[in-house]
This record gives sequence, C-alpha cells and structure tokens, in this order.
Amino acid sequence: MPGEGSNWAGVDLSRHERLVEELAGRLEPVRRLPAPEARAALWLGATLGVGLILAAWNGTGGFMLRMHVPDLAFAAIGAVLTAIAAAFAAFATSVPGRSSRWALLPLPPLVLWIGASGLGCLREWIAPGADIPGAHAVSGCFSFLICVSVPLSVLIVVMLRRACPLRPNLTAALGGLAVAAAAAALLMPVHPHDATATDLLIHAAAVTLVIAANGLAGGRLLGRQVGTG
Repeated sequence: MPGEGSNWAGVDLSRHERLVEELAGRLEPVRRLPAPEARAALWLGATLGVGLILAAWNGTGGFMLRMHVPDLAFAAIGAVLTAIAAAFAAFATSVPGRSSRWALLPLPPLVLWIGASGLGCLREWIAPGADIPGAHAVSGCFSFLICVSVPLSVLIVVMLRRACPLRPNLTAALGGLAVAAAAAALLMPVHPHDATATDLLIHAAAVTLVIAANGLAGGRLLGRQVGTG
C-alpha cells in the first residue's frame, strides 16, 4: 500500500541488513544441557566415588555388622534414597518450566531416614544390652559430615548454576538436602554409629547446618545466575 511504503522512505535497508548479518555471525551454538536425571546421576556417581575411596581406606567390616541392626539399616536406606530423590528434585526444579512439586519427591525417604534414626534412641528399651560395634564412639561425626559436605555442595551448586533455575532458594535447599543425606550415608560405612540422643542431635545439627548453608549461600549464587542470565 502506498501509505505503508512511505514509512520506509529514506531508510538505508542495506545498513540494517549488514547489522543483522554481523549479529548473526557472532552467534554460537548453544550446548543443550543433559536431562535432569542424567545430571543427578553424574553428581551421585561422583558421590559414590567418594564413598568407595573412604570404604577402601577404612574398610567395611563394622558397617556390615551394624546393618544387621534394623534401625541402622533402615536409616542407611532412608539416607541413600533421600540423597537420590533430593538430587533429582534439585536438578528437576533447576530447569525453567518444571513443576515445583518435584520438591515433594524426597519427603517419603526423608521420613524413613529421620524415623529410623529416632528409633535408634529407643534401642536400649527395645533390646536392652544390645552390643553394637562402636556404639559409644561419636567424636568426629560432626567434622566428618561437614568436611564431606563442602566438596559435594560446591559440585552440586556449580552443576545447578548451568541450568539458571527460576526458584534458586528452593533448588539450593534441595541440593543441600541431597548433600546432607549423602554425607550421612557416607558416614555409615566408615564411622561407628551411636544410638543415643546425643549422637542424633549431633547428626541433626550437622544436617541442618548443611541444608541451611546451601539454601542461603547456594540460593544467592543461583539467584545471581538468574539475574545475569
């Protein structure tokens, strides 16, 4: 239409075409991230590698004996399943468009982990005089959990940052739960477990600290990634 053609009068189309071509020439192909389950499996694989190194260094004889105690066995299973579910939920919620309901995935194994750990405090009532190898050695648990959690936390935050999560605090908290559960699971083969309330409080304090640190520090790092993305 004549009226429409007049809007382009005096416009140097060749200059705009050159600008578009120049911008298009600078574009680089975007490497698509692997699926959340693949990235979760990669992180869990690294965690398993740490566990194998610790097991080779310390042995697993005492661990096999402790796994014959029901509450310790269920606590170990709960910790492992919580780490797996929380890791997958963290990577799932880091992808824009994924439902935040994935955050509910770790709840059932978390209940098992906490419940079985709490039942350990009642062992003396349920089985008076039960002889559990290393039942009164609790020193070093807190330090072990924190030391193992630091590299696992750094790794999972770095991996989560690549996805630019839209709910950074939720994603970071789930990552912290995965790290805390994994550290607790890695503690079981290499360190004696106590069944007292004191030991439970030590573990609870370390786990809470790990989750809180990941939720705060990790949430800020992931939030900055969103702001600059």
